[in-house]
Amino acid sequence: MGALFTTVALMNTSTTLATTAGTLIAAQIGPAAWSGLPSAASVFGTAVGALLAGRLTARRGRRHALLTGYSLGAVGALIAFAGAATSSLALLLLGQAMLGVGNGAAQLSRYLAADLYPLERKGFALSAVIWAGTVGALTGPLLIAPAASVAQSLGLVDLSGPTLFAAIAVAAAALAAFLLPPDEAPEQRPTEGWAVFRKPQLRLPLAAMIVGQVVMVGVMTMTPPQLHHLGHSLDTVGWILSAHIFGMFALSPLTGRFADRFGGRVTIACGIVVLAIATGLAFAYPESHTSGLPISLFLLGYGWNLMFVGGSSLLSRILPTGSQGAVDAVVWGSSVFGSVGAGQLFGYGGYSLVAAVAGVLAVLPVFAFASRRPKSGTS
Repeated sequence: MGALFTTVALMNTSTTLATTAGTLIAAQIGPAAWSGLPSAASVFGTAVGALLAGRLTARRGRRHALLTGYSLGAVGALIAFAGAATSSLALLLLGQAMLGVGNGAAQLSRYLAADLYPLERKGFALSAVIWAGTVGALTGPLLIAPAASVAQSLGLVDLSGPTLFAAIAVAAAALAAFLLPPDEAPEQRPTEGWAVFRKPQLRLPLAAMIVGQVVMVGVMTMTPPQLHHLGHSLDTVGWILSAHIFGMFALSPLTGRFADRFGGRVTIACGIVVLAIATGLAFAYPESHTSGLPISLFLLGYGWNLMFVGGSSLLSRILPTGSQGAVDAVVWGSSVFGSVGAGQLFGYGGYSLVAAVAGVLAVLPVFAFASRRPKSGTS
């Protein structure tokens, strides 16, 4: 459990650094609408990585899956660094996508942790691994400005610094994964593959996780360009994103216990309410960097957390190991639309338009509650 925690913490730090810097780099290279492309590349890579990690876990074991994902992520971070240093959007996007593969492997860690605990404790177990992202919340954004200063002192483009730091962090994650104990020969069981999506029990958790991801990614991705447009420094961008990512991860153990006590459906319902409030604040206070945006971004993160932990809690009781990666691939793949769409909305109507559309999307999972309530064991 400790090794899983460490790898997720390092991977989250790396992803936060690279994605935030990538958003700003893309905005400098081209028009504002391009600013969502690095995040889109990252979440696309995460979708591919989750699918790859799920299949490798079923066939070769968790250690091999994590090692493969993190190694590809380390190579990707170096490519992203090259893209940032040379202002090459193509290299930047390729690197972000490969780094996302490592992040996709990290997503499977929560299910691996849940497998170690009995049914009534699965929500807490997976939330403990999600909580590892708190390290990224506290360190990732706050390293952006120092990393940029280091790059400048070396005669490099300032924003290439965070991508270099990201490469170091993901390489350390690969080393931590290497230190995991070897797996026993994985049990060869038939998996449902994509047929798993025919399960009616998947409607609510899948809808909640997809919508939560799209809303969170869309608003979060456009926050750095909004702050940059208002003339704020990288330090301001960093601490506001720290509040957001803190909301995403820091309260995960409490969310997990809540999900174990009241069920995933209630947890998801709370997430819908919190996301609606968050997007409303972002719409009402798009220029308030001292109160409105920090509070909005924190609530945006915690609303995502409620949706993600609630949905994952339900899925951990439903899905076999070989199918978890396919579901995560769909969740992360659909958030590509959040990144790309948010960039287009931002270019057309600004941050308030992004927040308004996100607010409408946030309440859509309410319709999934019309599905028949699952029987005990999947609540």
